[in-house]
Order: sequence, then structure tokens, then C-alpha cells
Amino acid sequence: MAVEDSAARPARQRAIEGAQLDHLVVFAHDLEQGVAWCEATLGVTPGPGGEHPFMGTHNRLLKIDSATHPAAYLEIIAINSRAKNDQRTSVNRWFDMDSPALQHSVAASGPRLIHFVARVPHIEPAVAALAALGIDRGRVIEASRQTAVGALRWRISVRDDGQRLFDGALPTLIEWGAVHPAATMAASGLSLESLVIEHPEADALQAAFDAIGLADIGVNAGPARIAARLTSPRGSVELSSLS
Repeated sequence: MAVEDSAARPARQRAIEGAQLDHLVVFAHDLEQGVAWCEATLGVTPGPGGEHPFMGTHNRLLKIDSATHPAAYLEIIAINSRAKNDQRTSVNRWFDMDSPALQHSVAASGPRLIHFVARVPHIEPAVAALAALGIDRGRVIEASRQTAVGALRWRISVRDDGQRLFDGALPTLIEWGAVHPAATMAASGLSLESLVIEHPEADALQAAFDAIGLADIGVNAGPARIAARLTSPRGSVELSSLS
């Protein structure tokens, strides 16, 4: 039996520890609908975002950080109907955005919380830790976009089929470059009070959270649901994936 080097073990553990909530993902039929939803639901206008030509999507962003979830933000994302198809990759869009059922739902019922993203210090060991549990979180791809203060760079796990897994309750993984987007976001008047995850496969999902060191978010047994409670100018507001 091979014996793991004692000096290597702490380094490996550090690589998969310290995962934190990075941002919540709200899917909108288009960004105009997303902005109107945000103003009506949260009482604020979302800040600027950017375009992702390789996915054919674009977004608007809002800072929602709190003591429990530092540097957290809310992403309102939509398919960019004006994107040039020649810049698209061959894979499906992230976050199940190419799902006809999900597209129909947000077009008919309005924007909805569908997912969340967790940041990790080193993404490959975190992806490998999930793979050891039989969970294919996807390939690690390099991404970037231009902002008013320079290029924003990140590495993110994306499956070729675009699936979120566990009904959206298993986070996509992200490793940021030198700059985190929340560092340049203006205060929004919003803060994240709590994030509740429920799923019929709670034990398996909790094991996945443990494997990537996501310690500040637990999983309860129940129907698949992500529920985020925010302090806002309209009071305490809950966003739910079941809305």
C-alpha cells in the first residue's frame, strides 16, 4: 500500500479547503426583464456587468456581501440575443441555460434563482475531490472579460452538457485571478442573511460540500430547493428556486 507523504498531505488538503459562496445566479429571459424584476423585488437597480462571448450570455451584478458571506454578489444572467455565434464554443451554455424547460419557465414566470457558484483557492483539486465521489463537475476552462478597470480573469468548471447537477444545488466552482469582481462593485443596500439548501439526496450533496471544504452552507433533506434571504430596501426578501 502506498503511503502518502506527510508533507504533501497538508498541501493537498489546503488546496480543497476554504470554499466559500461566491455568487447567486438568477436566470432571466433577457436582461431588461432581469432589471425590472430586480427593481420590483429588491428595490434596487442592478449594477453593470459584462458579456461572455464564448457562452453567448451577459449579466448585471449586485453586491450582497455580509459577515457570513464576504465578497458575495448576485448575478442576473441572460442569453445575449445580440451575441455573435462565431465566438461561441461548441459546448452548451453554463447553468442549464440551454434547457428548453428552464427557458420557458423564466420567460413565462419571470427571473428565478437557479444556482450558486462557490469560489475555491485552487480549482483542479476541488474538481478532483468531486470526481472521487463519482461527480463530474466538468472541465476547467479559462475565461475573461473586460471591465472599466481592466480585464477580469477566472477559471470555472463547466460541463459540456451545461448541467448544474443536483437540481442546481451543487455549486459550479470558480477560481478568480488577481481581482475579484466584488472589489469594484458599489454598495447596493443588499446583504445576504442566509442560504438554505434542500435536496432529496441530502447526504450525497453534503458529502460533496465537505469534499470541497464548503463549510458555511449545510444541506437539509427535502424537495430540491435553493432559498436565499436578503436584507433589502424592501425589507427581508426570500429568493427561491421554486418560485
